[in-house]
Amino acid sequence: MYKVLVIEDDVMMSNMLSMYLQEEGYIVKQAYRGNDGLQLADSFDPHLVLLDLMLPDMDGIEVCAQIRSVSQVPIMILSMKSEVSERVQALKTGADDYLCKPFSMHELTARVEALIRRSHTVFGESAAQVAAASMTVEEEEPIQLDVERRLILVRGQLVETTFSEYELMKLFLAHPGKVFSREELINAIRGFDSFVTDRAIDVHIVNLRKKIEQNPKEPKLIRTVWGFGYKYTAQAAT
Repeated sequence: MYKVLVIEDDVMMSNMLSMYLQEEGYIVKQAYRGNDGLQLADSFDPHLVLLDLMLPDMDGIEVCAQIRSVSQVPIMILSMKSEVSERVQALKTGADDYLCKPFSMHELTARVEALIRRSHTVFGESAAQVAAASMTVEEEEPIQLDVERRLILVRGQLVETTFSEYELMKLFLAHPGKVFSREELINAIRGFDSFVTDRAIDVHIVNLRKKIEQNPKEPKLIRTVWGFGYKYTAQAAT
């Protein structure tokens, strides 16, 4: 059974979220303050975090940043703030999804399911299949996956990534040279029709390049295909 941590200061909203998720079979714990949420994120070790941005003791963005600094657990922001700038800031901080209030509980549970599912599979390929594929990569291959710990090895050095960054890199490694449209990349990390924009994908790619490229301003690994999307070209990055 999967575990979900709800960090939401509105008691009624938190209880409603907990009730719906428990009916879907999830184990749920609730926190009403940011600091309490951070402690539970460590002790409860959830498979997913639902995080409100407006908390009484600290900004939800700071909570997101602190969780992301020590964990790659998928984080979904729940917020009344609908401005694009707020969504982009959350994504840059390490959030994997952003759902504006009010929302449908059916959509919420679908997104939760998709995020958790995508932490194990992508495009129908299991983590074990991708792991097996990564073991056959040549020694000079600059990027490899540590599937068990959901980490990326860049020239032999472990690099921590967000859930979405890892899923994108796993997809690129499974299909080197293939050009992916932004829509295909959106589907790879969401798995169903939800709010995510081309801009959100671009932010994830920028953040990923900072972690894997020797010179992020002149990327050699993840290349832009202008007017379409991106592709991974390992042989150009030796």
